[in-house]
Amino acid sequence: MKKGLFSTKSTSQLIAESQDESHGLKRVLSRWALVSLGIGAVIGTGIFVLTGHAAADFAGPAVALSYVLSGLGCLFAGLCYAEYAAAIPIAGSAYTYSYATLGELVAWLIGWDLILEYLFAAATVAVGWSKHFIPFMKDCFGVQLPEQWCRAPLDYIDGHITHTANYVNIPAILLIWAVTWLLVVGIKESASFNNVMVAIKVVIILMIIGLGWGYVNSANLTPFIPENTGEFGKFGWSGVLKGSAVIFFAYIGFDAVSTAAQETKNPQKDMFWGMIGSLAVCAVLFVAVSIVLCGMVNYKELHVDAPVVYALEKVAGDSLKWLRMAVEVAVLAGLSSVILVLLMGQPRVFFSMAKDGLLPPVFAKVHPKYGTPHITTIATGLVCSMLAGFLPLNLLGELVSIGTLMAFSVVCIGIIVLRKTKPDMPRPYRTPWVPLVPLLGAGICVLQACSLPADTWIRLFVWMAIGLVIYFFYGIKHSKLRKEP
Repeated sequence: MKKGLFSTKSTSQLIAESQDESHGLKRVLSRWALVSLGIGAVIGTGIFVLTGHAAADFAGPAVALSYVLSGLGCLFAGLCYAEYAAAIPIAGSAYTYSYATLGELVAWLIGWDLILEYLFAAATVAVGWSKHFIPFMKDCFGVQLPEQWCRAPLDYIDGHITHTANYVNIPAILLIWAVTWLLVVGIKESASFNNVMVAIKVVIILMIIGLGWGYVNSANLTPFIPENTGEFGKFGWSGVLKGSAVIFFAYIGFDAVSTAAQETKNPQKDMFWGMIGSLAVCAVLFVAVSIVLCGMVNYKELHVDAPVVYALEKVAGDSLKWLRMAVEVAVLAGLSSVILVLLMGQPRVFFSMAKDGLLPPVFAKVHPKYGTPHITTIATGLVCSMLAGFLPLNLLGELVSIGTLMAFSVVCIGIIVLRKTKPDMPRPYRTPWVPLVPLLGAGICVLQACSLPADTWIRLFVWMAIGLVIYFFYGIKHSKLRKEP
């Protein structure tokens, strides 16, 4: 019988795949390693840069509420991810879950969409890392790196791509190559590196909160929600909403934990704690930093490149000047771990798609010694390095948030479908209050996506159209599910 575009994988097939150890991936990750991976993926420049911009331009001190709103959307989505990851502990994240609930075509589109979240986001973060690395080398070591070799040759201004006098972003490329090599060598080694980076940035963030709290002026937090200017998104409650969509980028990456399901010792129990635990830690840190930051200086002053450093130096003068270096170290460590987790996630999505026949078999090969999907990891690293080396930050970041919001929305809706279509499927963990939690998760994500500019939606549709062409020319002909009797 010929299967259609919306055919799903059977429960028995999914369980068999989750129990099959012949995939070659090594189960070495513990519960705490997953929590660390989640924190490593989430805490990057968002907490140090986006907080100030969102406060100054959209929400004022209520940027803390923006973080809560975005965090709730991610929490609801995370609860849905946790049910999937426990019941279907297979690499592939939202792609695999969509295949189980909404069918092959939707699964392909989500797999294609995840490239925006993982690969494009990793390139975006690498460009951001390079921007911080240049002043770090100058301030700390007196080394002035040549700008032309640390910036992209293209820029994106007012919707147009323009040429610059720069050649290529060498620091971003070298960082991605180094992380790619680490990911090829082994998931355990990668997790150990991530643990060190996470420890560094969390300790420094706690120092910022602790030292900054003593300089908080309650007058700077009043009014907590500034009056709307008459324009949607410019303060007031609409500003809180717009701010939540902007700082949503700060939460991106926690779902990458689910891509490591086949490398986790006890995925049925530990996936929940890995995703929800890391989200909870990050949300508390985000809210605390935003309140301290807006309490130290008036929110209108925070539209600067380094708002945390600016606020600390303004209220404490030279007494906390040493903290600038600490913040830069935290930023570099934070971004390094974000890139590592994102570049870990993308090859495992490709791995699952190749296992299903939707991508060439070479994407499913695992290194005989290291137990990692080395070919897809290297290919992902090379493409990511080229994007980071030649394209500007603002162009790369255009699609990341909307791609992630769409993936989260589909995962949430998929839980409701799965409960209806496969009610007897074994579920070590069950999302609470279905359909309320999935509907809230999808609703918040869609609401945030709708507040993004129209041209961002147009680019998303173009990207999806490219994905459809690839699917109908290759995937549909090689799909293993469609070839089954």
